[in-house]
Amino acid sequence: MSFPSFFPLRHALPAALLALALTNCQTRPAATSMLPSSTAGSQPPAETGATAAAAPSAISAATIGQYLQAVSSNEMQGRKPFTVGEERITAYLAQEFKKLGLQPGPEGSYFQPVPMVEITGTPSETMTVKGKGTNLSFRYKTDFVAFTQQEKEKVAVTNSPLVFAGHGVVAPEYGWDDYAGLDVKGKTVVVLVNDPGNAGNDTTLFKGQAMTYYGRWTYKYEEAARHGAAGILIVHDTKPAAYPWSVVLSGATSPKLRAQTANKGADKCALEGWLTLDAAKKLFTAAGQNYDQLYAAANKKGFKLRALGNLSLSVSIQNKLRRQTSKNVLAVLPGTSRAQEYIVYSAHWDHFGVGKAIAGDSIYNGAVDDGTGLAALLSIAQAFQQAPEKPQRSIVFLAVTGEEQGLLGSAYYAQHPPYPLNKTVADLNMDMLWPYGEMKDLTVIGYGQSELEDYARAAAQEQGRYVLPDQTPETGMFYRSDHFNFAHVGVPSLYASGGFESRSGGKEAIAKQRQNYTTNMYHKPADQFDPSWDLSGIAQDAQLYFRVGQRLAGEATFPKWRAGSEFKGARDKSMGGK
Repeated sequence: MSFPSFFPLRHALPAALLALALTNCQTRPAATSMLPSSTAGSQPPAETGATAAAAPSAISAATIGQYLQAVSSNEMQGRKPFTVGEERITAYLAQEFKKLGLQPGPEGSYFQPVPMVEITGTPSETMTVKGKGTNLSFRYKTDFVAFTQQEKEKVAVTNSPLVFAGHGVVAPEYGWDDYAGLDVKGKTVVVLVNDPGNAGNDTTLFKGQAMTYYGRWTYKYEEAARHGAAGILIVHDTKPAAYPWSVVLSGATSPKLRAQTANKGADKCALEGWLTLDAAKKLFTAAGQNYDQLYAAANKKGFKLRALGNLSLSVSIQNKLRRQTSKNVLAVLPGTSRAQEYIVYSAHWDHFGVGKAIAGDSIYNGAVDDGTGLAALLSIAQAFQQAPEKPQRSIVFLAVTGEEQGLLGSAYYAQHPPYPLNKTVADLNMDMLWPYGEMKDLTVIGYGQSELEDYARAAAQEQGRYVLPDQTPETGMFYRSDHFNFAHVGVPSLYASGGFESRSGGKEAIAKQRQNYTTNMYHKPADQFDPSWDLSGIAQDAQLYFRVGQRLAGEATFPKWRAGSEFKGARDKSMGGK
């Protein structure tokens, strides 16, 4: 699992959450207010007497273990794109899909080429801001970071007028438009981190403390570009951001892999970047504005973008470009009566390859992240092939590249879909499944987004489990794995797994195991297959995903986004051409 560019460990267990997990609270989650009214107050299914549907024999701890050992072995060399590890893992996956009797993609191949470009940018050491009586100089890394998605050897923003655009959000479903009636062409917009509700000033705004897509830095860059801005700088404030400046710095100063585009990134802002809070306050003061007052104003409806005095900004970025092509791996099990409708199962195959040695080991095997997802994907494929009744809808099995570099493979698939998006029923994504035995919970990331949660709840009840909403919604984890790129283009997406209450050890045991993984194994060579792992929980999650897909495959309807979801509009537009 990646933390694209700027974010701390997605599965790090914050202190408050660890304390929650260690409490002796009831099995049922207390925060029923997070549940839709149809489920609030309902009791979780009893452990005894809950009869799960017969689990397919292909999905077992033994099968999961065989696949997991193979995909995370030293032979795979850490599965990094553009290395021998990529060649070995993609060949293995294609071979397994073929062995299972699955058909290749629509082009007659198990591979979808994903052209990428690596951009290594070096900004000028200073970024200058000038105006009448003002001459500010901000230092790279200390005060700002800057980069670009434009595929040029050099980009420059020169004397670009500065404007403050609140949160940089246009959200029709919330009646919010920070760009309303304003022309920012050629200008550089300064925006706040996260969305108005997530900032914590008014929990009635957007989704309160649960981050929406509008709070993502990627969205802010996209929206500024749609309005023709030359540049955009996000103000980093540790409290609403939930990560320190050091996290921004480490991501922004490393080479970036991007998907190649026909226009070579010409539709992106020339400048994308971040300002420290101290630098932003100096900037606002120089413009004759009070940062705290503008911050408060920007968290209220009706805020209008404002020019920052007569200030203008100049900065340049020197780039080194390297272009290569990676691969997604996909296979399809054709449906019987509704073969032109598709259910996608996804997991990412990539990890970090061979790198800095830790404790004498330099191979970053990525067993949990995301060897577990690949093992579940292959087991589910085997289960569908062995099922006595073939699915009515076609099932696509997709292993994507570049997740650790920013969800690149799934983004490419979504923008170049081998199968029509308005015929794609759902994406069921698997990333980092816990090898610590069966769980009582099924934690749904981004809970409240779509009707797929109802399918997941029904399957969980068959297993004697209860549904638990995302325990840290303010961190926006729904936007940080490959299902997000399907959601972005309107396809309902599910991202769920057990992980907060172990059947054998309760909340305390799994909290300690997760914390140990995060501290000692995550994105390190220590994330390697351990024969002592109890893989029954991964099999349990895979069986649940199989049941969800099996039910979807036997229906004629499409699951919907819930009212208020930021992805509903994209789906409505897509389905208009069905």
